[in-house]
Amino acid sequence: MLTAGLASCTGESMEPDDNTSNGKVTMVFNFSHPSQSRVTETSFEKGDVVGLFVSEAEKPLEISGNTVNNESLTFSGSAWTSTRPLYWDNGLYNVYAYYPHISSLSSTTDLEFEVSTDQNSIPASGMGGYEASDFLFASAKGIAASANPVNLQFRHIMSKITVRLIKGEDFEGEIPETATVYIHNTVTDASIDLTAGVATKALRGSRKTVTAMQTGRTTYSAILVPQRLENRVPLIEVVMNGVSFLYESKFLFKPGIHHIVNLVVDKNPEQVKIEIGGEITNWN
Repeated sequence: MLTAGLASCTGESMEPDDNTSNGKVTMVFNFSHPSQSRVTETSFEKGDVVGLFVSEAEKPLEISGNTVNNESLTFSGSAWTSTRPLYWDNGLYNVYAYYPHISSLSSTTDLEFEVSTDQNSIPASGMGGYEASDFLFASAKGIAASANPVNLQFRHIMSKITVRLIKGEDFEGEIPETATVYIHNTVTDASIDLTAGVATKALRGSRKTVTAMQTGRTTYSAILVPQRLENRVPLIEVVMNGVSFLYESKFLFKPGIHHIVNLVVDKNPEQVKIEIGGEITNWN
């Protein structure tokens, strides 16, 4: 559980121990990450930025005009800070938080978002394609102004698939460690409702190919927009030693669910088999 203490001081002055300043109460938050959904298998890291909205409980969340509008909270490694002091007024409030932070938003109910098509990229600095695709959401309703922290539990709103490469009886040698895994025919564009924490496949989004991230010697994972593939289509492709193994299927990518798929590869690329290994909620 990570604590976000939004400083009520300016310059070199220190925040009072009672989280007040001139009679105003400072906003304090406890953020809980779903944990281990990232390459480093850790929680939030230094430099991560969360987006925050706070609205009066009886009013709908808007793009502006709220008590707090898309404020960025940056993790220093031990605490979260905003670019300016944030204070409570009297009354009840709804709090909404999301990650990763988007500096410019056009809507709180129809936020355009796209998962990366190259999720195996890990830049020297900044987010890789996998992490940037893993949209997290948290909310708390009817919160009274208080010096006590507001507890926010983040959850995944996208879908995740992990492909395990399994050696078939006729496969010669060992599964190479340098395979490339593609997820075909999924729409990568989504509309996100920040009031409910729901991602919906874009109605006019085009189907694209996503390169999965290697998460183990023979395991590969990708974050995808929740959606149903109604018809049998080329879905999972594995390229090993210049040979392509392609599996066609229907599939339902459920929101907030981690789908485990075992792909059994044999000598003949046309004899690929699949075993559904299960579904995990609140995945690590």
